[in-house]
Amino acid sequence: MDTKNKFNLFLPGISSETNDNVSLIAADLRDEKTVVGLYIAENRKVFLKIEKTYDTKEFSSFSDIVNQFISENSLDNISKIAVAVPGPVIGGKSAPARLPWKLDAEEIKNNTKIEDVFLINDLEASAYGLEHVAEENFVKIHDSGNFAPGNAVLLAPGDGLGEAALFWDGSFLRPFATEGGHCEFSPRTNDEVEFYSFLQKIYGIVSWESVLSKGGLFNVYRFLRDVKRQVQPEWLTQEIEAGNFTQAIIRGAIDKRDRICTMTIETFLVFLAREANSLVLKMKATGGLFLSGEIPVMLEQFLNNSKFYKNFIISDKMENILKDIPIYLVKDEKTIINGAAVYAAFSKKC
Repeated sequence: MDTKNKFNLFLPGISSETNDNVSLIAADLRDEKTVVGLYIAENRKVFLKIEKTYDTKEFSSFSDIVNQFISENSLDNISKIAVAVPGPVIGGKSAPARLPWKLDAEEIKNNTKIEDVFLINDLEASAYGLEHVAEENFVKIHDSGNFAPGNAVLLAPGDGLGEAALFWDGSFLRPFATEGGHCEFSPRTNDEVEFYSFLQKIYGIVSWESVLSKGGLFNVYRFLRDVKRQVQPEWLTQEIEAGNFTQAIIRGAIDKRDRICTMTIETFLVFLAREANSLVLKMKATGGLFLSGEIPVMLEQFLNNSKFYKNFIISDKMENILKDIPIYLVKDEKTIINGAAVYAAFSKKC
């Protein structure tokens, strides 16, 4: 994969001398753990120098996390902060549903005394981070050889369902966030109607995030267990009680340990292919589909079989477009924080 051709991002400040040899802080903010890194911007790239992980809920604000990171590492001359948040960012503010507090760029600026503070959606940050992914961390799922430059999309089921896109302007790719994971799930078959009814009783409105996420994976599983009467084995009961469901169900399917494990993963992959199909068509993403996040990485061997691709290209009239869309699995775990650093370093001229 030639990443240089595919990820020529629009970064208006990348040639500015004032953005060279600059120290900045980037953060990947999550409900349980927050990763904070010190980066240096040099020669049109960002380089990670220090990284630390914090328990998010132990702090009363994001500013407290940053100030502790600065104090612990005796840092000075920090000129920028970029915060990747798991939710929409509007007007420099965000109130992610899974976080214990709200975020405001001006507030963070005042509390940290750092001049430039950027809030960016985590999947938009991940799109910026694609440029820094090493070649070996791209796994080719499908490539017809008929690549046509164009928009690209990023789909990332994890704690939630992240979706982002990159607009191709003819010369550069311009990442932008979406909240497509919160669009309403629509059933196709009789079994899926039954699944929808099962979820509707729980959630009221059934979003795609209720299907394609760690919680969504468990929803698929418990539908098969509680409605379709598949047997829950004792070993899986113990894993669920220990909080290890996601890893256990995927490992069980890989090892073909129990029927319910295989059925859960096969059903989840059909839904993943369906939403990938929808996202690609809505964005006319001839530039490619990129799957990232913890769940797709664990499902690598299933993504590489023909079932995922066959479900991905199902369409009423657009199969001729879908069959030529390149599909890649992104195995780099640092695209979000690296992308936030890139955005802070080069998104504007100084």
